[in-house]
Amino acid sequence: MDMTRRAAIASSAAALATRGAAQELPPAPHMPGVRIAPDREEMISVPGGRAYVRINGDLAGPRPPIVMLHGGPGSAHWYFLNGTVLADERAVILYDQLDSGRSDHPADPANWQVSRFVAELEAIRTALRIERWHVLGASWGGTVLLEHAATRPASLASAILQSPLVSTDLWLRDANRLRAAMPAEIRRTLDACDLPGASNGPGCEAAMNAFYARHVRRFAPSDEIAAYKAAMPRSFSEDIYHHMWGWAEFSASGTLKDYDGLALLQKLEGARTLFVAGEHDEAMPATVAGFARQAGARFREVPQAAHSVMNDNPAAYVALLREWMAGTD
Repeated sequence: MDMTRRAAIASSAAALATRGAAQELPPAPHMPGVRIAPDREEMISVPGGRAYVRINGDLAGPRPPIVMLHGGPGSAHWYFLNGTVLADERAVILYDQLDSGRSDHPADPANWQVSRFVAELEAIRTALRIERWHVLGASWGGTVLLEHAATRPASLASAILQSPLVSTDLWLRDANRLRAAMPAEIRRTLDACDLPGASNGPGCEAAMNAFYARHVRRFAPSDEIAAYKAAMPRSFSEDIYHHMWGWAEFSASGTLKDYDGLALLQKLEGARTLFVAGEHDEAMPATVAGFARQAGARFREVPQAAHSVMNDNPAAYVALLREWMAGTD
């Protein structure tokens, strides 16, 4: 998941507590060639409403495009903007899931089911008339991709599961291991704050930001990307997050609380599946590597990155994606 409560993760300047002192995150590495403005954008009909879709590059180009699925549930596409540098060789498609970002926000819990999000992805492909594409799913987006890729659709050139939620039990196991490794004072505060309604208590935000700065985002987004996010009508939708995940960071009470996609790993086409995690990811690299082994797939760890891999080390991630897609086009 994109751990937020959850506006804090999306924040471009999170503060962290170190012995009572506040410290801003350092700026993210600059990625030349980022395309802040889309070449094309439209609202596409999907089950339940319309999804905002933006495209950079030529969909009719010689190489299959790549589409990127954001996390949350309830985040938005903005943190993939560094990935638009790939538009120099293939089209890059970013979209907001229904009830997120610039998409329609019907706020109907009937839409907040895994199967509908999978159908949403296919509806976008059909509307754009794409025969074949690479699909990257990050965090909760990796859950959607896991469900989709397990059906082995003919349209899937490759599946890239970055820091995916595959099993809620394993996610919470890792999250609590990482919490236990935090400094004692921060750990005690996190324990006290990990209750519905307790997140605004004394020190809670600072303690969570300390966790985020270690395992979620180690750098603040660039000024251009932060401005793009700030101009969005929503960069995080709390209603869908609370419904599907819950109210606490290190426990789950929403509809995903019993999610278990482990059996789907063996249904993936291993040769066309890549698992990725950041070196300091809250989706612990050892766990994600284990998913790759079960799927007969490849695993790559991106150095100097936490959960927000495309933000923390975009140069390494983009280079990895270029190599991977060239080999599976």
